[in-house]
Amino acid sequence: MAGPGILRRFPALEVFLVFLGLGCCSFGGPVAHLGYYRDALVTRRSWLNDQQYGQIVALCQFLPGPSSSQVGQAIGLVRAGLPGMAAAWLGFTLPSAIVMIALALAVGALGADAIHGTGWLQGLKLAAVAVVAQAVISMARTLAPDAPRIVITLAALTLALLWPTPAGQLLALLLGGGLAFLLPVTGRRMDTETALHVPLSRRTAAASLVLFAAGLVGLPLLAGAFPGALTALVDGVYRAGSLVFGGGHVVLPLLEREVAAPAGMDHGTFLAGYGAAQALPGPLFSFAGYLGAEVYDPAPVLGGIAALVAIFLPGSLLLVGVLPWWSRLGHVAWIRRGVAGINAGVVGLLGAVLWDPVIRVGITGVPELAIALAAFAALMTTRVPVYLLVPACALAGFVIL
Repeated sequence: MAGPGILRRFPALEVFLVFLGLGCCSFGGPVAHLGYYRDALVTRRSWLNDQQYGQIVALCQFLPGPSSSQVGQAIGLVRAGLPGMAAAWLGFTLPSAIVMIALALAVGALGADAIHGTGWLQGLKLAAVAVVAQAVISMARTLAPDAPRIVITLAALTLALLWPTPAGQLLALLLGGGLAFLLPVTGRRMDTETALHVPLSRRTAAASLVLFAAGLVGLPLLAGAFPGALTALVDGVYRAGSLVFGGGHVVLPLLEREVAAPAGMDHGTFLAGYGAAQALPGPLFSFAGYLGAEVYDPAPVLGGIAALVAIFLPGSLLLVGVLPWWSRLGHVAWIRRGVAGINAGVVGLLGAVLWDPVIRVGITGVPELAIALAAFAALMTTRVPVYLLVPACALAGFVIL
């Protein structure tokens, strides 16, 4: 482990090491990742505060791509510029990506059946229940501290529960922003403590948006001009990453239709890799590494790396293109009010997903409830770090379930 002096001198290295740790222990899917981020980066390291974190989460819910990975990249960007953004992505993605590519190389011997239904995996889901519940309560104290914003939170929660789709989630945030103008909500002034300071120029942001569009238009042309498994793979995966809202579960049918089926990959092999990806920490988009390694026979590792870059790249380009404008708009009074409402809506959205699927899928009986409650109590009443809580829940699941 690098010493503190080296980390101060190379902040991107610090970002990489922190996110590498998160990539090794962040089980439970995108919403759970937000809980792990908040514990590690807001509570323990104070890299940003809850208002800034809420702004980033709200923005990434509006953008196509893997929202939790985009949140991590945005925090890395604010912390250490573009190198920090790349370091956050690499650290968070690397552990699961290595496992997924290795699984593709050994898919004949391994499969999803080997890990489904095991007690330790269920224990990991219960750790996610506790982490997300703590994050929702803590963020509610900061982002919904008064009656009008509590009303907004409950309205967003209700809408997200009644319409549990990516479209419903977006509408819940829009509802929060709209209700802020109907209720006596006052957005906190974006002073130096709450404003996001993004070390990017408008020229860089504009260039990033141009590159995003160029990928959508140019990659199909490239695949047509140079037909082959690798160009078709990159084109299909990039397009899927550009058009999906809501994370890895939503991108599944797009990847099967755009990449797996045209390449002749059978449905069982596709689902085996997807099932394994759900058992791993880190982003579910790492499944693209498995898919690329399976599809590109001449060089599976190259195919896996190319697919990983292609699926994350559009979301990253959009983030770079939009985040500087988002941070600068915080000084406008009516936008501050809208952001305050959206932040309250974020709490409601996280609360809805805490119930379904985190609690609904994770807690299926009394033993599961007991483990989740014990983990939640430990987080709320002690200073137990999440990186110890996660293996403890896995061990409890292995022994009890």
